[in-house]
Amino acid sequence: MLAFAPIATAQRTVLAIGAHAGDMELTCGALLVKQRLLGDRVVILHLTLGEGGNARLAPHRYAEQKRSEASAAARVIGAEVLFGPYRDGELPDDDTSRRYVKPTYVVTHWNQSIHKDHATASRIVTDAVLLASLEGVQTEHPPHRGIRGVWYAENWEDAAGFQPYISIDVTDAMDRWREAVTKYEFVRGGSSDFRYLEYYEALAVVRGALARKGRAEAFDIEPSAKRRVLDALP
Repeated sequence: MLAFAPIATAQRTVLAIGAHAGDMELTCGALLVKQRLLGDRVVILHLTLGEGGNARLAPHRYAEQKRSEASAAARVIGAEVLFGPYRDGELPDDDTSRRYVKPTYVVTHWNQSIHKDHATASRIVTDAVLLASLEGVQTEHPPHRGIRGVWYAENWEDAAGFQPYISIDVTDAMDRWREAVTKYEFVRGGSSDFRYLEYYEALAVVRGALARKGRAEAFDIEPSAKRRVLDALP
């Protein structure tokens, strides 16, 4: 049984921001498990609950279910969980939503997606990283310049232009990841015909093979962040 390490005094905070409850657990949940086991603070922010995704339940009923599922998944991961005030399919691309997010060390959606909420969430987070660092932007929080960058998780709906630039070995986190994501009915197969669990399990195998690891999760970053300056060949 894996045990969580105590959170270190000089802790890192990993903030995963998803458009819908379940997005971040599926795409980077094993990374979140791993970092929490290492003693980092992990926070998951669901901008919407994704309550429109169950044809058999009214949105308000499914919202209650997904809030409960998200809380259960977060407990398995050892994460804090936050819920945005927005509705599924109506995530606003405005300054209010950007100020709602106060990122530190961030994982979110890639910026190209067949799902408009995913693409909007990516833009919100990218802009919020800038807003959080500016002295002139007045918020309830002081400016924060300790952001190391934004990592984009791999998602089958966000595939256009995604390049797996960084791979993280998550072999030892997979069992707890599986326990967390199966708290969601849609992952277990009860409300969707897409085989989420099998897809992301297989993807971890593929990324692990390419990284010469057992299992891995892959991430992209901003093109401008891929520049390296060296004094000589490494």
